[in-house]
Amino acid sequence: MKILGIGNAIVDVICKVEESFLSKNNLTKSTMKLVDETEFKKLLSNLKIEETIAGGSVANSIVGLSQLGNVVSYIGKVNNDELGKKYEKSLIDEKVKYCYQKKEETIPTGTCLILITPDSERTMCTFLGVAGKINDKDIDENAVKNCELIFLEGYLWDEGEPKKAFDKAISISKKTSMSLSDQFCVDRHKKSFFDLVKNKLDITFANEQEILSLINAKSFDEVISFGKKLGKLIVITRGEKGSIAIQKNEVIECESKKNLKIVDLTGAGDLFAAGFLHGYINNLSTKESLEKGTEMSSKIIQKIGARLN
Repeated sequence: MKILGIGNAIVDVICKVEESFLSKNNLTKSTMKLVDETEFKKLLSNLKIEETIAGGSVANSIVGLSQLGNVVSYIGKVNNDELGKKYEKSLIDEKVKYCYQKKEETIPTGTCLILITPDSERTMCTFLGVAGKINDKDIDENAVKNCELIFLEGYLWDEGEPKKAFDKAISISKKTSMSLSDQFCVDRHKKSFFDLVKNKLDITFANEQEILSLINAKSFDEVISFGKKLGKLIVITRGEKGSIAIQKNEVIECESKKNLKIVDLTGAGDLFAAGFLHGYINNLSTKESLEKGTEMSSKIIQKIGARLN
């Protein structure tokens, strides 16, 4: 097994909305907000669903890696309910090995409402459901030991049970990579994330806002200095400014693709990570890995949803 993803098993519900919908519901554009089941149902009651798909940040990356021909697996906690069954089937259909045994839970499978405004930005409202209750017993030890690299998401990290799941997976993995996921996550878990990046991760994925926030930097030059001192691999996406990888004293840059017809930014970071990790585990150069990540994210933002056909 090449890569095992461990993440929030969330069913994505994609809807198009006007800007006014966000302001009316006190939602901050381009962020992810955690909601309870009641609020989730209330938001959804006024919307037309465009698409429903098995999602979650790392699951999107793992499917992308599978589509690129890599042998991959995934662990994510779902209930043995209708959505949980759909979730598992959706991954198996994409040739992803699902390393989690579904059980009857009191809490439903997690769901994420992805609201796409006319400017293609996405705003997410997530009801974590049972996904956020992952614990160390849900981690299949053999699955972790039998893969070259594990890929985690910041969205999943939380004090208590999820932290135990993280710690167990990291302690027995050969190599560990993680995405910081969202500025909201970084701000909420700054001290823990900083410790992970500094002491436990081999590869960190972040966008510019997330990494600036993590190290309380005023300028991107400070990020470069931090990355060089860290001595591990940090991969940063910068929107129109392209992407950058910092490893030891080396800084490798890659330009973004121009003149794209952007329709939805959902999954841009997830598919970028898929492309980069594809390059990494297949021994491409860092530059080639950045280029593969850029190619994958460029494709996904020209369609609705976080899956390439």
